[in-house]
Amino acid sequence: MRGLILVFAFPFFAGLSAAWSLEIKAGVLRIDYPELAPVSRFDRIPDDLAFAGARLGNEDNQTTGSFLGHEFSLETATSSPENLQEKVDLLLRGGVKLLVVNGRGEDVLKVADLAGPDVLVFNVAASETDLRDGNCKANLLHVAPSRAMLADAVSQFLMWKKWSRWLLISGSNPDDVKLADAYRRSATKFGAKIVEERVFEDTGGSRRADSGHVLVQRQIPVFTQEAREHDVIVAADESDVFALYLPYQAWSPRPVAGSGGLRPVNFHAAHEAWGATQFQRRFEKQNGRYILPEDYNAWLALRVIGEAVTRTSSADPEVMKEYILSDAFELAAFKGQKVTFRSWNGQMRQPILLTDSKITVSVSPQDGYLHHRSPLDSLGLDEAESACAAFRN
Repeated sequence: MRGLILVFAFPFFAGLSAAWSLEIKAGVLRIDYPELAPVSRFDRIPDDLAFAGARLGNEDNQTTGSFLGHEFSLETATSSPENLQEKVDLLLRGGVKLLVVNGRGEDVLKVADLAGPDVLVFNVAASETDLRDGNCKANLLHVAPSRAMLADAVSQFLMWKKWSRWLLISGSNPDDVKLADAYRRSATKFGAKIVEERVFEDTGGSRRADSGHVLVQRQIPVFTQEAREHDVIVAADESDVFALYLPYQAWSPRPVAGSGGLRPVNFHAAHEAWGATQFQRRFEKQNGRYILPEDYNAWLALRVIGEAVTRTSSADPEVMKEYILSDAFELAAFKGQKVTFRSWNGQMRQPILLTDSKITVSVSPQDGYLHHRSPLDSLGLDEAESACAAFRN
């Protein structure tokens, strides 16, 4: 009799699954820019950057969705900054209402405007703090950490080490200036003292040469000579011009943090704690290479989508957004605690890894940095600091 019950029950549940079936189509738009050769050949940008992580995220969603009648599909596209209108229109015509964007801040904002209020956009690369501040958009959520979050992660660790006297060296390009501003703000926030600042001018030219290390070995010590007494060098070099050369080459034997030495990242290929090894192996088996932060962010954005669909049984972007920004949302992310979103500016709360590129040296927020809502809110803009008004009811 028990066998008969099972036989007749299966068509019943199959019918329910068909009745509840949902089709969820997400898009990933990667905006490509002219780039100089990286300082290290290990940093070559792969052709499938971000797309690889998104594919794995979509597969993870489909694994869960197959039991619930949810069908997840993924469209990918690349674009130049000049061609955004055409590519966004193409994705929207294909039925995409959930759009993951890997690009610079001004272009992410442009995509959010082009997509319109009925499309939920996920930023997985742009770190500009103003996107979470006065320039926030109601349809734009940030999986990528902001510069303020990254700078605060470094600052907390340096202060935990009692390395409170900083020599701040920044590049001359606009993004370097913005990152230096983030470190100045962070130093004030956590009580560090910037004893001196220096600017490394980017004069252009080749990043690599057969005699590069010889020139560096002569230039960097002279550049850092006669600095005021300091505990650590903090480098602000988003342009990847000089920071990697600072360790072992500075005039005084001091640790380096920021854009070189000890670096803040949302994820890296050597991270193994909290189940990350199994995740890393799946990514490497699928793609034949190590994961990069952009891949992880794209994977995480797709998993946010999958979790929202699973919990709400809806593919409506507005319904999903309401759930994602609520206290009910949480998602495991292989970083020791579940990630959530700040309801006031759409920024994902998440731990920041500190790495020397071989191991995870530490994870911020550090012990002792508390917050009335979550220790994760000690990183980046807090609610009272954010001028974002787009998420206010």
